[in-house]
Amino acid sequence: MKYYIIAGEASGDLHGSNLMKALKLKDSHAEFRFWGGDLMAKQGGTLVKHYRDLAFMGFLEVAMNLRTILKNIKFCKEDIQNNKPDILILVDYPGFNLRIAKFAKELGIKVVYYISPQLWAWKEGRVETIKKYVDEMMVILPFEEDFYKKHGVHSHFVGHPLLDAISTLEDINAENFKMANGLNEKEIIALLPGSRKQEVEKMLQMMLSVRPYFKDYQFVIAGAPSLPKEFYEKYVDDNVHFVSNKTYDLLRCSKAALVTSGTATLETALLNVPEVVCYRGSKVSYAIAKRLVKNIKYISLVNLIMDREVVKELIQNDLNTSNLVEELKKILVTEKRFEVFRDYELLREKLGGKGASENAAEVILKM
Repeated sequence: MKYYIIAGEASGDLHGSNLMKALKLKDSHAEFRFWGGDLMAKQGGTLVKHYRDLAFMGFLEVAMNLRTILKNIKFCKEDIQNNKPDILILVDYPGFNLRIAKFAKELGIKVVYYISPQLWAWKEGRVETIKKYVDEMMVILPFEEDFYKKHGVHSHFVGHPLLDAISTLEDINAENFKMANGLNEKEIIALLPGSRKQEVEKMLQMMLSVRPYFKDYQFVIAGAPSLPKEFYEKYVDDNVHFVSNKTYDLLRCSKAALVTSGTATLETALLNVPEVVCYRGSKVSYAIAKRLVKNIKYISLVNLIMDREVVKELIQNDLNTSNLVEELKKILVTEKRFEVFRDYELLREKLGGKGASENAAEVILKM
């Protein structure tokens, strides 16, 4: 079969690549054409556009790049029409993907949505679009099945694909990792500042402000594959290091982490690293988001899934040096650290075991 997959972000690239791997095991003649990144490219097929050219963050950035976004949508429609895939697989990225879903459905192409947009947080009205234009909805968070059921949409809970990605990791030795990456012998505090230039600059400045209070630790920045190494050089010195494309290895060798909100918060938890979740957007974007987001108590996936505060979230004005220092100390040396570990065990149980990619591939092939 000819599969056309659209993933517009780094997390979508990861999940898309694992889905491709699972599809190839079940369909040895699978042909892939996709929007994604380096991980999907390793699975073979044709990369149409890299997600680094698609990811715009916040209301202002989207507005400023509207012409580019519309141009990409037009190009995508033309590419689908010219290549006539058997099935379209959409991976999150709703602003773009729901427009493409409508177009593909009208062409008679079967449409699968893998990894639901977070409609339970905002833009709930988009459920009607999904009802009309999506043939199969596959969700990865346990509470999403109930959300869709409430709206009269059948969905499949296939499990969380991060469990697949993490289950394949080989054991790692922290001392060897430090030596191989030019790190010193101190314990590591990992910094995951995001993947977009504007976001990373803002977050790193705040995260690194805690350095004077943690002189017995070294800080290691997890570089985003979408940004060049040169971008990070101004932040690096004797006690601030940088590694690229090794985020999972870095986390597994770290004592704690400061993490910008997003999929990385869940990755950090599943790798069993105590974390503080950080988020600060522009005042305008945050004010708009606050008005639009409904009935959501948390911004991190960890807390949303558990429906209580497991990891501390520092948002907007609460994200300051004083609060960061206080919360980081708690997860490094107090009883809070062991509470977090216990809660992470419950989190893994709630998400079920590995196998999301295989389950999703099975649903797709049955279509």
